[in-house]
Amino acid sequence: MIDSTKAVRAGEELDAKKLAQWLGADEITIEQFPSGHSNLTYLVKSGPKEWVLRRPPFGSKVKSAHDMGREYRILERLNGHYPAPRPIAHCTDESVIGAPFYLMERLRGVIPRLDPPQEWKDSPALVTQVGESLVDNLKRLHQLDWRALGFEGKPEGYVERQVSGWAKRWNDSKIDEVPDMEWMAEWLCSRLPKQSGAALIHNDYKYDNIVFAAEDPTKIIGVLDWEMSTIGDPMMDLGTALGYWVEAGDPGPVQMVRLCATTIPGSLTRNQIMQRYGVEPDQMLFYYCFALWKNATVGQQIYFRFHQGLTKDPRFAALGQLVPVLASLARQVAESGRF
Repeated sequence: MIDSTKAVRAGEELDAKKLAQWLGADEITIEQFPSGHSNLTYLVKSGPKEWVLRRPPFGSKVKSAHDMGREYRILERLNGHYPAPRPIAHCTDESVIGAPFYLMERLRGVIPRLDPPQEWKDSPALVTQVGESLVDNLKRLHQLDWRALGFEGKPEGYVERQVSGWAKRWNDSKIDEVPDMEWMAEWLCSRLPKQSGAALIHNDYKYDNIVFAAEDPTKIIGVLDWEMSTIGDPMMDLGTALGYWVEAGDPGPVQMVRLCATTIPGSLTRNQIMQRYGVEPDQMLFYYCFALWKNATVGQQIYFRFHQGLTKDPRFAALGQLVPVLASLARQVAESGRF
C-alpha cells in the first residue's frame, strides 16, 4: 500500500533536461503519482536522491487555487509542529517546466485509498483505531496556535465567503442545469451559522491525503495536499471530512462517490466521527450539506476542464455524472436533517 508511481500521463510531461539543469543533476528520471484530481505530483530521481515535485494542473485558469508558493510556505511553517512533508525548494521560474513548482521530501508509508490494506480487512478493531487517529489528528490541527506559527488570515466572514465563492465557481463551470445545486445554494445562503472559531484548516482532509506509518498502522506521519488550506472555521473542515465519509449503509448512488476505504467493517460512522471530535450532529448539518455541495462543484470544475479539452486525464470523463448524485444527497440531508 506504499504509494507507487506510474509513467507520466500524456500531456502532463515535464522537461527533464531543464529540470535536471535546475537541480544541478547530470540526469534524472520522472514518474507520476497517478492519484489526485488537482495539483499534479511527480517523483523525481537522480541516483540515490529523490524528490516529490508539485505543480499546478495543465489547463487550469484558477491560479489562486494552485499557488505553489503558498503551499510551500504552509509546509515550511508546519515543519516540526505537525505531521507533513518537509519542503525542500520552491521555483517561480516558469521556463523550467512551464509553471511554478516546489519540491518536498518523499514520505514512505501507507496511504489508504479505495482498496484498504489487507491488515485493515483482517481487523475491524484496527480499522476503528485508525479512524479515531484520523479524527484526533484533525482536531490536533485545529488546536495549533496558527498565529505563533506565522500564519495570517481573515477568519471573520469565512463561511459566507465560502458559500458565495463556491456558488460563483459552480456558475462559471456549469454545463448542464442541476436544479438541486441551485436549491442548495439558496438553502445555504439562508442558513449561514455564526462563526464557531478560527483555526488552520486543511479543507481536503480524507484518508487518501494521509500517510500512515508502515510499522504502526495507527500512527500518522504526514498529511498531504495543503493547496486548499487556510485560516477559517474549523467546523467547515470537519464538515469537509464528513462529506467524504461514505458509510457501508449509504444507498447505492452515494457509493459511487466514495473515494476512500470508509465502508469496511470497523469503520467509524459519521455520527461516531462527530462524537470523537466533540460536536453534536445538529451542530454539523449546515457544514455537512455545504461539503457535499462543494464537492459537487469541485467535481464539476474538473469535469469542465476535461469537457473543454484542457486535460486528457481519462479519470475525469465520468465526474460529470457524480455531480447530480452529490447535489441530490445534499438536498435530501438538508430537508430531512438526518445524516
